[in-house]
Amino acid sequence: MKILIIGSKGFIGSHCFKHFTQSGFEVWGCDIHDVVEPNYICLQSISNNFNQLFSDHQFDYCINASGSAHVNYSFQFPEKDFELNVSLVINLLGAIKNNNPECKFINFSSAAVYGNPLSLPISEDAITQPLSPYGYHKLLSEKLLSEYSRFFELKTCSLRVFSAFGEGLKKQLFWDLYQKSRATNSITLFGNGNESRDFIYIADLIHLVEIIINKAPFAGEVYNLANGEEITIKRAVSVFFHELGWTGEINYSGEIKQGDPLNWRADIRKIKELGYKQHYSFEQGIKNYCSWLKGIE
Repeated sequence: MKILIIGSKGFIGSHCFKHFTQSGFEVWGCDIHDVVEPNYICLQSISNNFNQLFSDHQFDYCINASGSAHVNYSFQFPEKDFELNVSLVINLLGAIKNNNPECKFINFSSAAVYGNPLSLPISEDAITQPLSPYGYHKLLSEKLLSEYSRFFELKTCSLRVFSAFGEGLKKQLFWDLYQKSRATNSITLFGNGNESRDFIYIADLIHLVEIIINKAPFAGEVYNLANGEEITIKRAVSVFFHELGWTGEINYSGEIKQGDPLNWRADIRKIKELGYKQHYSFEQGIKNYCSWLKGIE
């Protein structure tokens, strides 16, 4: 099996690359980092033409783990976010359609497409009402995969990642907490702490990608990638700092951060039907992540 991973130097992409390489597959990576490595292709930051790549190679699977994943950035630079999360996807789809039509295409989307859901848990057929340009652009990318599946018979699926974390992650809640804990003994966070997320540890997420590769129909469908567990920010912060060993003061401003949803819990019946089982508890995942953080100090 020959797999191409776009964004192979990023958080999810690098874990995908490592896992599938260790599993004995022929894995190729693409990213914007200018390094010389076997089976690696350096991309431009924008406006890539992938026709040559898919003309020179016939891949069984293409996993797109690239793009921007910053809500704030999408408010500041919506055009750039569109380029990274929508234009790049249609360029990939076009290149696959024209040169490698049997290649199955997996695109990482986001639970940001849901916004503030009307009820919990959130199923894949829930109303989508993004709160940010980022969420809206991820929804557009999903519609592109559905379009190319329906009209051009490409084999596609979209993965709506909720709150993924683990070794190598240098953004979002836990990385921000870690950075602040090194600089001060008093931290103030947005909201009131009762906001909630559905976390998934990176090893479980990668295992789920493998299940999807092996069992999904690739008919333009979408999947929630989560554990179906609602964890409040207060609990998440408490578990994280307990494991990190930080004993400072934590305050909440009550201010709602632009683009952030209030409460999330995923309906994961679809991935359970494919055979997914959680292997790492939230606490174990945090323990592993904190061990990695302590190792980079």
